[in-house]
Amino acid sequence: MKNNPARRNILQGLIASAVVVGFNPLNRSWVTSAEAAQSFINLPHLDGVLYTDDATRTNAADDFGHLVHRYPKAILKPGSIHDIVNIIKFARTHTLKVAPRGQGHTCYGQAQVEDGIVIDISTLNKIHDISTERVIVEAGVRWSELLQATLPQQLTPPVLTDYLELSIGGTLSFGGIGGATHRYGMQVDNILELQVVTGEGHLLTCSLYQNRDLFETVLAGLGQCGIIVRATIRLIKAERNARVFLLDYDDLAAFTHDQRLLIEDKRFNYVEGQIISDPNGGWRYLLEAASFYTPPNEPDNISLLASLSYTRGTEQIEDKIYFDFLNRLSPTVAFLQSIGVWSNPHPWINLFVPGTAVEQYISEVVSILTLADTGNSPILLYPVKTDRFTLPLFRVPNEQIVFLFAILRTAPSDDDTTSARMLADNRRLFERNRDLGGTRYPVDAIAFSQEDWQQHFGSVWSRLVNAKRRYDPDNVLTPGQGIFTGS
Repeated sequence: MKNNPARRNILQGLIASAVVVGFNPLNRSWVTSAEAAQSFINLPHLDGVLYTDDATRTNAADDFGHLVHRYPKAILKPGSIHDIVNIIKFARTHTLKVAPRGQGHTCYGQAQVEDGIVIDISTLNKIHDISTERVIVEAGVRWSELLQATLPQQLTPPVLTDYLELSIGGTLSFGGIGGATHRYGMQVDNILELQVVTGEGHLLTCSLYQNRDLFETVLAGLGQCGIIVRATIRLIKAERNARVFLLDYDDLAAFTHDQRLLIEDKRFNYVEGQIISDPNGGWRYLLEAASFYTPPNEPDNISLLASLSYTRGTEQIEDKIYFDFLNRLSPTVAFLQSIGVWSNPHPWINLFVPGTAVEQYISEVVSILTLADTGNSPILLYPVKTDRFTLPLFRVPNEQIVFLFAILRTAPSDDDTTSARMLADNRRLFERNRDLGGTRYPVDAIAFSQEDWQQHFGSVWSRLVNAKRRYDPDNVLTPGQGIFTGS
């Protein structure tokens, strides 16, 4: 294409009136913008498109939280991995910040950047190879898409988030937690190899055996040292069905005792739990567990429920197709979208509570928590085993069992007062958990200072700082986290 006279003539005609922003391979047309002339002179060759229009910039200045709005100068929808290499080099030269964005499902501007460039990873969405033990995928692939590709071969990733419409690159930047984490760790603990573009614009392959320091600071590294563009993910055998058990508890100690028991003896493949509103006032507890199987081999209900202290006669047991169980939130999300609630502000809080303090902490929380404080939204509470965690930047309390505690708050639209109150409550709950030795899972909405981040990373803070200096020396990447605030 380099010597194509027709292409050269098109370029010459466009340059006379506007700067060529990029080539859209889908429409086979060049994209231009007069505004780009101010910021994007000498733009490198791109296989995708760099957008500078107001609508695209406004969309990238928002996320699922709808609480923080930072307006970028441009949004790259890459047509290749090399587009990311080229745009990062361009950004370094022109002192611009860059933020990768998957599905934009964070709650507090983590994937936003003021006056910089957002890289929309969703266009890197190819599944390259599936074998019996691994799959190679681009970072913009959603977990639902990956499952639909692997299940026909009776294969599945070991750990899946409850909401499957998240990008692989996005969850690997944070950790990726789910009901199978007690068995297999986080999603980051099941990655065999990565391709990463660093803050210097270098495309590197990394694993436990190659560029290990990069591998261990990109996985759960919050986008600070590199942008994940491709991942090799471990696969295991997928069963065809899930037998799902919902068990009701009115006592917190009995609930957490049984959850601990279930993850210790591994009698279920999947264990989670919720704090639910009691119609008679106060709160109850719902244990959700699933046993995966392929007929004619079926789970033994009596053995699975033996010695548990749930309220007898209230249990709900249902068989589902494996994919339908994993994708069970889809109808709820579709309903919330249809009534407009999905687009409301979401001041979520996600914490890891030490197992030794969970009953004390949760008792304090629910003693004053009201349904209105949550916006009638779910509250999660379930245990995971920390001996399954292998990545240094994924921070949890220093105990064998910790509990994920999450209030997935929804605030009314156009009600800044309620959102502010929920955010203040998040900070209060975080500080109380921190004082008990707890940590945060930073996809949520909590105001964090650089001092908070140093405390969060604790003994590995210097490791992150050194990796940042090595792989992103100009502090180009992911400023929305607020970890490295200087230039």
